[in-house]
Amino acid sequence: MFAASAATAADYPEKPIRLLVGFSAGGSADVSARAIAKKLGETLGTTVVIDNRGGAGGSVAAQLVAVARPDGYTLLWGSVGALTINQILEKNLPYNTQTAFAPVGLTLTFCNALIARQDSLVNSLAQLIALAKEKPDALNYGTQGIGSAGYLSGELMKSMTGTRFIHVPYKGASEILTAVLSGELQTSFISATSAGSLKNRIKIFAVTSLNRDPSLPDVPSMHEAGIKNYDATFWYGLLAPAGTPPAIVNKLNQHLRTALADAEVTKPVQAQGLNPSPSSPQEYSARIKADYEKWKKVIGGA
Repeated sequence: MFAASAATAADYPEKPIRLLVGFSAGGSADVSARAIAKKLGETLGTTVVIDNRGGAGGSVAAQLVAVARPDGYTLLWGSVGALTINQILEKNLPYNTQTAFAPVGLTLTFCNALIARQDSLVNSLAQLIALAKEKPDALNYGTQGIGSAGYLSGELMKSMTGTRFIHVPYKGASEILTAVLSGELQTSFISATSAGSLKNRIKIFAVTSLNRDPSLPDVPSMHEAGIKNYDATFWYGLLAPAGTPPAIVNKLNQHLRTALADAEVTKPVQAQGLNPSPSSPQEYSARIKADYEKWKKVIGGA
């Protein structure tokens, strides 16, 4: 069996690879997947074709990969939402993340920034938490809905500080920014890059990653600003269907690491606030499991 697996890996790939992305073209998931896919194709000696299958927070694409032939020719550009959050929130999800996939490797991580209007009387995360404790349910924060990165960031903040904020869902990031700037929202979590582009119009209290984000080096992390061990870091990763030969998974991982080490590949995605974060298949598998357990404790009753 080992010899057969090695031979399979040596011959692989013999035809184009299809990479399913669970979001529409033009967004950060799509743009980053295309950048990595191009380099993967070059080093593997084939073409990696992007197949956008948006819907259900990435679950449509995940389901298609879960039932695909495990030969390395159908891969998934996975996200926290499709692989952990939907598993928690959806009762009848047609796949089990823990058994349906063979993780290849983590690719990119990103975070949010906690912001308020420039004229807000609150000047720091500590002041915001103190005010929220003094006036429960008096402050609100906007997100793109239950399960979104902003929602998770806010729910983790509430859980770790014992505070109560009113969650207000919006259709998109532009509506959230408009609401913050108009005073309709007291605070919100938005992408770090969006926050950076609005520095002159907003206050940025902290970023949600455990450490400072390269796009906002002067902004403390939530951990540094007072919520010890707070970490709401989100990611994209590469996965194959369960049962894919380990030799193929390992070969893909090696070429994925090469792509993530190429400055020409990573520079454009870093401009979108996405940070290269290569890992082994085992490390990525452990990350998926750990994040599932973490978010289940935070939003299990959502």
